[in-house]
Amino acid sequence: MTTLGQTLVLGLLVGGVYALLASGLTVIFGVMRIINIAHGALMILGAFITYTLWHYVGLDPLLGVVITMIVMYGVGWALYFVTVRPVRRAPVTSSVLLTFGLAFFLEGVMGFIWGNNSVASRPGYVSSSFHLGAFYFPKGLLFGCLLAIVVMVALQLIFSKTWLGRSIRASASSEDAARLVGVNIPMVAAVTFALGAASAGAGGAIISIMGTFVPGSQILWITRLLSIVVLGGLGSVPGAVVAALVLGVGESLVATYLSPNWSPA
Repeated sequence: MTTLGQTLVLGLLVGGVYALLASGLTVIFGVMRIINIAHGALMILGAFITYTLWHYVGLDPLLGVVITMIVMYGVGWALYFVTVRPVRRAPVTSSVLLTFGLAFFLEGVMGFIWGNNSVASRPGYVSSSFHLGAFYFPKGLLFGCLLAIVVMVALQLIFSKTWLGRSIRASASSEDAARLVGVNIPMVAAVTFALGAASAGAGGAIISIMGTFVPGSQILWITRLLSIVVLGGLGSVPGAVVAALVLGVGESLVATYLSPNWSPA
């Protein structure tokens, strides 16, 4: 029972991080009907920005998440107007092909800037744990999960308590009706895409302390995130959260009782 309990604890912590990573992807689809295949690449870009701040400036990866999110918000804003906006009303296949190409473009840019060697942010607390009875809680994973919860709560408050959030929800429900009450649809779409990139940046900050990564890691992450949003229902944030927890626990159980090699499958 102790082994099972510890496995569930680790699975829920990992699932909490997955929930943040998937929420930005599913929000973009819910508002814009765009499946952003480049979301994984944006996340890895956030991880590299976090690693740079930690390695060269000495800024704690999780404390530096504010800077990472601001930078990634700007990146998302620019990418939307340069690449996504022209195909926003095109068939879904067009946006899939576009963001697929954008993902590999970003991977190439990251490889050019940071190279293709595995890196990770490794502050001192990553190698230690809290203990509660027979269970242990890795500090890096615990802090990362708590940060993911804080970011998701902040995003939820934006969506539910602000005029911007009401505009985003109105646009997701009916663009024509939202336009009739004065919502600037193109601006809302840009902000939504930028917020999705910012949440990817926050997720990247967290995964930078969870293990090593390279530019090509974006492929592994986008496949995982697409699995979550499809399981939870495209456009549903609560569904993505539940699916992320299910996936996190499932991976942990498989790694413990079968083999870590089978965990991704």
